[in-house]
Amino acid sequence: MNLILKSQREAYQEKPMPSLQERRQKLKTIEKILCSNKDSICMALAKDFGHRSFDESRIAEILPAVDLSKYCRKKLRKWSKPQSRPIPALYQPAKGKVIYQPLGVVGIIVPWNYPVYLAFGPLINAIAAGNRAMIKMSEFTPHSGELIAKLLKDSFAENEIAVINGGLEVSQAFSKLAFDHLFFTGSTKVGKLIMESASKNLCPVTLELGGKSPTIIHPSFDIKDAAKTIAFSKMFNAGQTCVAPDYILCPKSKTTEFIAEVKNSVKEHLDSLDSKDLTAIINDLQWQRLKTYYEQATAKGAQAENSHAISDPFANPQRKLPLILFNNPPQDSLLMEEEIFGPLMPVISYDKIEDALDFVNKRPRPLALYYFDSNKKRSQEILEKTHSGGVCVNECLQHVAQHTLPFGGIGPSGMGHYHGQEGFYTFSHAKAIMSRPSFFNSSRMIYPPYTGWIHKVINRFLLR
Repeated sequence: MNLILKSQREAYQEKPMPSLQERRQKLKTIEKILCSNKDSICMALAKDFGHRSFDESRIAEILPAVDLSKYCRKKLRKWSKPQSRPIPALYQPAKGKVIYQPLGVVGIIVPWNYPVYLAFGPLINAIAAGNRAMIKMSEFTPHSGELIAKLLKDSFAENEIAVINGGLEVSQAFSKLAFDHLFFTGSTKVGKLIMESASKNLCPVTLELGGKSPTIIHPSFDIKDAAKTIAFSKMFNAGQTCVAPDYILCPKSKTTEFIAEVKNSVKEHLDSLDSKDLTAIINDLQWQRLKTYYEQATAKGAQAENSHAISDPFANPQRKLPLILFNNPPQDSLLMEEEIFGPLMPVISYDKIEDALDFVNKRPRPLALYYFDSNKKRSQEILEKTHSGGVCVNECLQHVAQHTLPFGGIGPSGMGHYHGQEGFYTFSHAKAIMSRPSFFNSSRMIYPPYTGWIHKVINRFLLR
């Protein structure tokens, strides 16, 4: 890895500012890789998960990556254009501008839940900004990792884009490399370790983490409508999504109705656990983690019911789970303390909307917040009174797919943004440039010794 980093840095130094045409060509190559190999990619993902719908993989992994690349190609000239900035009268004559320069070599650490999109998404932004990249794939998705490594190796030189596969030791060594920027997607716990490793090299980081993303339903909103949206969003990729609705804040008078409508909605779209559209829990480690959450909550008295009325939801040999709902589970249960990252859904009843807001604001700031309400004024008040990485009103998940919007967390749910324009800026250095004409330099008027007339000039500008 050190040798690859060295070769990429040397290649960058030889050509530190690739032309827009070169960047667009690389993006087109990435689009071709994804489109020409879509079936192979879906097959690799299915092998890694045990089962995953090809359609879900196309929707969640391939389509948004291709769409992002096309959007970046379209907007690249506008984003990279130098920006003129005004220079105050005190420093005239002079001109100011900002140019956006590639950082150099970017490191990208990819999680297991969306290994294709979360590899290619930041890669596309990094390439659009003119960088070279090294990608560390997750050891939990070996088939996807091997395929992506092969596909990129066939189309790009190692000193342009390199893919690294390997276990925990490789991941730890990767995070210690002296990149010009390190991009990590994963858990808050691991994110802290990544930031600590990067700090040794004073390497700037973007951390896309997780947390418990709340969903608030206003009493006036149609419960059936909310239930349909929330059920789909929670079961997409079997809930193994960093922005999946983690827990639901529901009006007390409608909690029973909501749980019933969610179960009906899940069964409407996934008639059984054998459905080809139901993704499996990725491995035994995650399966056991979710089972522990379930068993601990029920041992503490939580009442659990699932969408398919299965007596033992964890008896499935394919690692497929129904949606399991918990009506007001204990606050000291793992369900309410840890990010769930699976199809387990706590439903918390509230009396007043202020109580729901208070519940959210007393907890760490989430990556996403979802609010269901037909009243625009009230929705705006909710947005102003809460903090989260992103928000959907009367929707869930879909803000992630919008390339015109920045995506990123806040506090324990992450730092920094990417997607579209914000991604271009994340992987660029905004270089400030001030230039003077050669015939006159006004700064020399303030060189020592400081005489009385200088005091008059300073006072004039300070007191105006």
